[in-house]
Amino acid sequence: MSDGSHARKHAEQSLRELDRVAEHNEEALAEAAGLLIECVTSGGLIHTAGAGHSLAGVMESFYRAGGLAAVHPLYQPELLPLHGAATSTATEREEGLAERTLREAGVDGTTDILVVFSNSGINPYPVELAATARQQGCAVVAVTSRAASAGAPRRTAAGTLAEQATLVLDTLVPPGDTTYPESRPATAPASSLANMFLWNLLMVETYERAGAHGVVLPWWRSSNVPGGDEANAAQLEQYGRRIPPLR
Repeated sequence: MSDGSHARKHAEQSLRELDRVAEHNEEALAEAAGLLIECVTSGGLIHTAGAGHSLAGVMESFYRAGGLAAVHPLYQPELLPLHGAATSTATEREEGLAERTLREAGVDGTTDILVVFSNSGINPYPVELAATARQQGCAVVAVTSRAASAGAPRRTAAGTLAEQATLVLDTLVPPGDTTYPESRPATAPASSLANMFLWNLLMVETYERAGAHGVVLPWWRSSNVPGGDEANAAQLEQYGRRIPPLR
């Protein structure tokens, strides 16, 4: 075997798994796209949230070339491992933080939608985000792994993120997240890749469904191409007042 053969083999396996994720979530992606289109055309905001490395999904959703401008990222610095690794784990298990986060964000249950990224979906922060938002009348899309939830300990009486969500996009990531080697996984976590892959599939489905009905949605363009800054100026004007991180 050459030095790169193991990496190539894992790459091929990863592509097969992503294809399985796409096939498994086909109907859910169509339904989620409908929720996003209804939210944006009704003047609502798409709030995205996560903790730990699931914040990679939140980053992918916000102020991103090819992304929707109506996205409001919900963020508490203590949830990011770069601000303290052990602290981020403890914070995700903190009860009550989700309710405060939604209140500070001004989530409107009549028009807004919440997307929560969480691989295991068992810690209080993501579970309470979904449960509280649903109580307020907000639709909740969970990007999570049912398999990982099933293999993890329960940390809240509210159950799991998948159980509290309106709709689930299942990453199919195995318990523990790691995927290599297959016989005894020790490395190559899959959740971040699956989260961003599902989000991009959702953007594709949303774009196509909106276009089929003549609906024009607010998409960001890269600021590093000709006309990008000018195109984005209108989105910043429209959403900057409602989404503080855009300012």
